[in-house]
Amino acid sequence: MKKTLLFVAAFCTLSHLQAAGKPNIILFLIDDMGVMDTSVPFLADKDGKPERHPLNDLFRTPGMERLSRLGIRMRHFYANSVCSPTRVSIMTGQSSARHRTTQWIRPEGNNAGPQGPKDWQWKGISPKHSTLPALLKKAGYRTIHAGKAHFGPNGSYGELPQNFGFDVNIGGRAIGQPGSYYGKSNFTRGKNKSRAVFGLEKYHGKDIYLTEALTVEINAEIEQSVKQKKPFFAYMSHYAVHAPFNPDSRFAENYADKTVGRNAKAFATMIEGIDKSLNDMLDHVEKLGVAEDTLVFFLGDNGTDAPLGKTHAIACAAPLRGKKGTHYEGGMRVPFIAAWAKPNQDNPLQKSLPIPAGKFSSTKGTICDLFPTILKLAGVSHDGKIDGSDFTGALSGGERTEEFTFLMHFPHSHRSSYYTAWHEGDWKLVYHYNRPPETRHELFNLAADRTESNNLAATEKKELRRMVKSMTAALEEAGAQYPSSKKNPGKKIKPVLP
Repeated sequence: MKKTLLFVAAFCTLSHLQAAGKPNIILFLIDDMGVMDTSVPFLADKDGKPERHPLNDLFRTPGMERLSRLGIRMRHFYANSVCSPTRVSIMTGQSSARHRTTQWIRPEGNNAGPQGPKDWQWKGISPKHSTLPALLKKAGYRTIHAGKAHFGPNGSYGELPQNFGFDVNIGGRAIGQPGSYYGKSNFTRGKNKSRAVFGLEKYHGKDIYLTEALTVEINAEIEQSVKQKKPFFAYMSHYAVHAPFNPDSRFAENYADKTVGRNAKAFATMIEGIDKSLNDMLDHVEKLGVAEDTLVFFLGDNGTDAPLGKTHAIACAAPLRGKKGTHYEGGMRVPFIAAWAKPNQDNPLQKSLPIPAGKFSSTKGTICDLFPTILKLAGVSHDGKIDGSDFTGALSGGERTEEFTFLMHFPHSHRSSYYTAWHEGDWKLVYHYNRPPETRHELFNLAADRTESNNLAATEKKELRRMVKSMTAALEEAGAQYPSSKKNPGKKIKPVLP
């Protein structure tokens, strides 16, 4: 790449990152944030234009609005419907069926469930995995983890992010939720230390919210990277907006007159808090003079868990169906935005990945795509089998080069239990392992039925059979594990053709 001399403020006069041809990368991950938990529309009308819904008017996310103006947002971006499988997929580029962390990780031990495979990868990331931070670190990146880890249980290799490639770990361990979001409570709940946040002791007893503390800390580490003239990979993985729904008092007045319950108002303040964190990080890299060299990916780890009350249990992702932990789109579709922190079409790095400003894309993507895409942008090769595809072409405003598929495999019990969801193009199949044949299949054409209200399994027999065959082939190729029979625990239930 041609070396270009630039003036940058504060720390250096030569952009080391441009000279090395390596962008800084911020991966900004929100826990339990669905496509409707934002003021930015992610759904489209019949003409493909952004379509607002009532939930878009409840939430205030000016940082997301800013990022979406700078770059591209995808209205079809998929994750697993629970957290740990998604997080391991981001780190490895593999589907849950392949890496076998198919359930959320319980810090205290195996969480297989009554019919789930007992030997699932409940210890999460292990030394056998080739991980994104380890590969980037080897290529010269300074790798920073902040916030929720949830990559492995207590005492495992996967528990601590520094074991598998992160130079810095701020607040990450086995837990999937904090005991408290309040510094005054030491980020834990009473005397129970099992969900205490690790490594933020200097904030104990102080009037600070967890989201803010993590942001201050990761910005300080980004500054250290710039001082060291090293490209950075900053994985900002917020505990918010997972329960407990502790209101962030900085934003409480913004929701005082909203006609929703107390927990919903608290949830809205938590959304605005992570949005402020995004804005603060964008401002920080600009102040450091590296915004033009910094690529930002914003996404959620699974569908929404917004506490909108019993009457909204299905409608918290409205008009999508379902929520976190379910096999419907409300549990699997997440917000996704990619942008350069400060667009400049003359910047050599941005010339290699020109992201169109304000683009609202119909191209589909998945969490598995992040691994090969980030590695390509960093000029890093990788070995081993992955399930994602480089989608730099889609980030530039184009289409995927191959047909879209996504495999969400969940052989455990949760809000939805013992199922595989298989997306192929506009079609979606849900295969239920422990149901009788007459209710085993759900088949939807999402282009015509985004609310998943019209099950076509009984009328589209040929399409159903084709989808079951392709799903089964994908599962077998990945070496998927299957749930056990309730009557005969030693027998595995595998898909059968209708």
